[in-house]
Amino acid sequence: MDMMTIIVVVGGITAVFAVSIYNRLVALRQTRKNAFSDVDVQLKQRYNLVPQLVESVKGYAKHENETFENVTEARSAIGKAKAGPGPDRIKAENAMAGALMGLMAVVENYPDLKADTQFQRLMAELSDIENKIAASRRFFNSATNEFNTQVQQFPANLIAKQFGFAEEEFFEVEDELAEAVKKAPEVNFTGEDKKAS
Repeated sequence: MDMMTIIVVVGGITAVFAVSIYNRLVALRQTRKNAFSDVDVQLKQRYNLVPQLVESVKGYAKHENETFENVTEARSAIGKAKAGPGPDRIKAENAMAGALMGLMAVVENYPDLKADTQFQRLMAELSDIENKIAASRRFFNSATNEFNTQVQQFPANLIAKQFGFAEEEFFEVEDELAEAVKKAPEVNFTGEDKKAS
């Protein structure tokens, strides 16, 4: 083989390898977008449930205006946030989760509200949605991690930099919210006391 043939063969192999890496990055980015779509479906369900929940609580807790304003403002911020998994959206969704925690703290002061069947139905629906959000967020964060790893690894990092692929943000619960969730009172709608095991 002459030198020109070797250069062409090596160049061809390099090009195929680069295209393969590029296609892998595109696939990972698309997986991440699809994963956020799953999260987004659950977040929209929560977004749509919030007004019903607030109205249900308002009927019993007429003097909790600040709490209702916090929930309304958080919901409004979600509506104004750019679609997709950007920092504004993540911050707005975390604010909503925090506002809902505040609303649940208010509920603790109103036993009649906790016994209301409409409220119990809404809370069961919210609990289901929150569980789905958590599962979807885990999948999204896993897809983000896989994408970010690929963007950082050699030689993919060379292709990533050349074509504008950059690390993406995770959808994480803020530290303050995580602490609030840990300290949240347990809500028991069955009326039965849990016995220590």
